[in-house]
Amino acid sequence: MPIMSMIKGTMAKGGKAVYGASVGILMLEAQFPRIPGDMGNALSWPFPVHYKIVRGASPDLVVRRRAENMLTPFIDAARELVADGVDGITTNCGFLSLFQAELAAAVPVPVMTSSLMQWDMVARLIPHGRRPGILTINASSLSPDHLSAAGVPLDAPIVTTEGRRMFTRAILDNEPEMDIDLARADNIEAAIELASDPTIGGIILECTNMIPYAADIRAATGLPVYSIYNLVMWFQASLRPPRFPSHEDS
Repeated sequence: MPIMSMIKGTMAKGGKAVYGASVGILMLEAQFPRIPGDMGNALSWPFPVHYKIVRGASPDLVVRRRAENMLTPFIDAARELVADGVDGITTNCGFLSLFQAELAAAVPVPVMTSSLMQWDMVARLIPHGRRPGILTINASSLSPDHLSAAGVPLDAPIVTTEGRRMFTRAILDNEPEMDIDLARADNIEAAIELASDPTIGGIILECTNMIPYAADIRAATGLPVYSIYNLVMWFQASLRPPRFPSHEDS
């Protein structure tokens, strides 16, 4: 038998600059510590991701000032991620739900801007008569526009870490140091306050920097916790579905 007839599937296809990182993440430009679990710490992911920093997009600007004048830079960065070779795009700030429609229209790949986009699915999953609650880094800036853009009802129950000891200030003021124990305590206390509402059946973490504390929140409240980590894991599985052995191999 000719050798070439025995070699199958050896022709590789090109067309991308980067391979193996299906998920592209649009990053704010920040200096606060990104501990393991944080979306911006590459060690948080069990698969490769591809980051793109949007220069000038500070936490304060994006959260407290509605990312004013930043739509074009985010679109440009999203297009660069696609040109690099990613198959889907997400962001590292839940407040970027404001740009969901525009970013999705600007690139030819799926876009998922905010953890808040889980609302409808979570509402269907939790027990009848219960509803999701939202834990946010800054309730005073989380406007009806942010909620509507993510498909969240305007009467959604919301509790914040804002005004506590560490977490919100360190992130939004972009401080170079953060006391992790105090940040964890802020998240746990806010989650317990949210869970004190007997109608709450699950907690959605708006802020991507809350991921490291999700297990603590679950332990403290007994409620399921839905973060951007959940959502990106699902997103990755849709962009790169796992391949299973054929029945002959099982």
